[in-house]
Amino acid sequence: MPADNASSPPLHIRIASYNIRKAVGLDWRRNGQRILDVLEEIGADVVALQEADKRFGDRHGTLPADRLRKALGYHFVRFCGHPHQHGWHGNAILYKSPLRPIRADTINMPRLEPRGAVEAVFSDGKTRFRLIGTHLSLLGAVRARQVAFLSDKIANTPDPVPTIIAGDFNEWRETGKAHRAAGAGFRVITPGASFHASRPTAPLDRFVTSGNIDVKNASVHSTPLARRASDHLPIYMDVVITAEKGG
Repeated sequence: MPADNASSPPLHIRIASYNIRKAVGLDWRRNGQRILDVLEEIGADVVALQEADKRFGDRHGTLPADRLRKALGYHFVRFCGHPHQHGWHGNAILYKSPLRPIRADTINMPRLEPRGAVEAVFSDGKTRFRLIGTHLSLLGAVRARQVAFLSDKIANTPDPVPTIIAGDFNEWRETGKAHRAAGAGFRVITPGASFHASRPTAPLDRFVTSGNIDVKNASVHSTPLARRASDHLPIYMDVVITAEKGG
């Protein structure tokens, strides 16, 4: 594939992150269609999902993949694991055409709990970017190590493309340990309080950007449907991505 260069046109996209709690809503019923309806409201081009797979047993995915594709045009990025799972350690990535993943992998992070991250490099045929989806630790010190690990990985990648980390950071404060661990060259985007969906008070869900990414808007998606579909509200941001020089 030809390398991106500075003359590539900028890419205007909407990116979302959503902890769907295995599609269990506030009525304690598992209803994947509600999640699809919320995703339709948001209209993102690419989505990082957390808690997308069941936790025990066969760990099947909790969303109707066929309906996602036929009704909304979303495809799952495929990672290693059981073919019926949506992702890895509950982390999944959805995308729409004309975006396509040209590389995808899982990331083993420092951890005490069974958590991880997934990454995919996307292209629209002209401009590339990397999306890392993750669900960070409940423990502050471990969260800080995880963010530092991901930041170091991005900073030292042999393929320097604009990069976005998206997910449930489990960070209750505006500028906690994980926020401060991002380091120089990284921008933490906190759209607002996204937890608990019934009465949002904590900004658990966030983005981190690196490279030529201009954030035009970032918000929490709070609608009557979103306030019932999961215990987290989804977040999204509209960005303009410009290819790295020499990338």
